[in-house]
Amino acid sequence: MDLDIPFTSLAPPVFNGNNYHVWDARMEAHLEANDLWEAVKEEYVVPELQDNPILAQMKKHKEKKTRKSKARATLFVAVSSEIFIRIITIKSAFKVWNFLKEEYKGNEKISGIQVLNLIRKFEMVKMKDSETIKEYSNRLLTIVNNVRLLGTKFPDSRLVQEVLIIVLKRFEATISSLENTTDLSKVSLAEILSAFQAQE
Repeated sequence: MDLDIPFTSLAPPVFNGNNYHVWDARMEAHLEANDLWEAVKEEYVVPELQDNPILAQMKKHKEKKTRKSKARATLFVAVSSEIFIRIITIKSAFKVWNFLKEEYKGNEKISGIQVLNLIRKFEMVKMKDSETIKEYSNRLLTIVNNVRLLGTKFPDSRLVQEVLIIVLKRFEATISSLENTTDLSKVSLAEILSAFQAQE
């Protein structure tokens, strides 16, 4: 990436109605990086300028108005045409954001079912003979991060336990070595994967 390009010139992620939780996380990061998140997360009113304002007051007033307009415009370009038609009449970034959240995030019951399905999938993932430890851990991390995106805590320690239990017999020597040199209850996923990759 060319460091001379201002971040604002990078396009926001476009939401097409699928994977709201992923888009939500990416879009929040994009808005924060562009100093627009404040205008989205809270509905603030930009007060009218008083008579004879000083230059600093005029500048702050303009910045707040501009931030609100840019945030709304950014949300408009960050959705597909079909979704844009549904939000075109909403006049504030805050209301656009909340409309999208209510419409696409789903209620707690649906999120709970999705989490249960993901955890079940996580528990059923087995390492294939032809798979590298990196490929296996990436499959697990994808599931875990989807659980986290749905707002459920998933500790790294549980991920580490799953890797230690499920990995193939070819890593038993590495696990034994780790048990002798490290407290496995405190070992990080990165340390385990590094040890396994060294053996591969």
